[in-house]
Amino acid sequence: MGTAIGELLLKEAIELESLSGRVLGVDSYNILYQFISVIRSADGAPLMDSHGNITSHLTGLLYRTTRLMELGVKPVFVFDGKPHKLKAETLEARNRIRTEAGEKYEKAKAEEKHEEARKFAQQASRLTEEMLADAKRLIELMGIPIVQAPSEGEAQLAQMNSENAIYGSVSQDYDSLLFGAKKSFRNITITGKRKLPGRNVYIDIKPELIDLEKNLHALKIDREKLIWLGILIGTDFNEKFPNIGPKRALALVQKHNSFEKIIEETKFSPEFDYKEVEEIFMKPSCTKDYKIEFAQPDDEKIISFLCRQHDFSEERVKNALAKLHTKQEEKQQSKLEKWFK
Repeated sequence: MGTAIGELLLKEAIELESLSGRVLGVDSYNILYQFISVIRSADGAPLMDSHGNITSHLTGLLYRTTRLMELGVKPVFVFDGKPHKLKAETLEARNRIRTEAGEKYEKAKAEEKHEEARKFAQQASRLTEEMLADAKRLIELMGIPIVQAPSEGEAQLAQMNSENAIYGSVSQDYDSLLFGAKKSFRNITITGKRKLPGRNVYIDIKPELIDLEKNLHALKIDREKLIWLGILIGTDFNEKFPNIGPKRALALVQKHNSFEKIIEETKFSPEFDYKEVEEIFMKPSCTKDYKIEFAQPDDEKIISFLCRQHDFSEERVKNALAKLHTKQEEKQQSKLEKWFK
């Protein structure tokens, strides 16, 4: 879920083609949840194989990731490690919401209220250990690097970005900016039209770049104050301050040079230690022990895994892989032509 600072940020519309040749770090949990939420049947049920295993996330990984790779984007999937102890309450709340949504989904489905059923089904989405294992298996077979973060994946992405190991992070959330990611990209895997919940209205979803330095300049704050901003409106590690939205939070952090002064003005004494939350973002647990090495996709194993084990269409899988190989061959040919010119 992350922090809700989106309405304050400058977002630059981009074309996916502009990212050709770039190495992008993907917030894996965020993107996988996106796939299992969006890739569903009309009544909200996730895609499944004949054994009852959910395959929506595998569908997204195969077709949407190969689409990016066709365009020359080089994804690196970063997975969360052990969550910080302060995140426990947030995770418990999310589980409660998913359980309640699951019950509402079953009720709406029984009453044939398809739109309601789909909405609640998306809210009830869960990633199991088996689903994560399948996702990692497919990513490896596609020749894509995986980085295991010791804790928060978005913190790891920010560090890798600061080390120029990646060009930027890919996530629908904004937390990587609080962790210090120089560039964050949204809507990289979900471009197209999307129906607004509860309304017969469709909006265009386009790729966006959020540049940290440009935003700090526009907001007239530094990264420490950006973290204060997140703390005021709530993060995964703390409850929000009551009756404070993004705009008031921004005004407060612009006005004061200490968080204690902000607490004085709001007359709210948080039960959490704001310094501990600030420390999570400023000095997160990360690893430098990672390698970014790309390999050729293993077509035979991909087909066996997806088609034999999970009932994917062999023709569609082969077509996706063929497009990927065609693009790679074009790149090799281009390199050869440059060499001999």
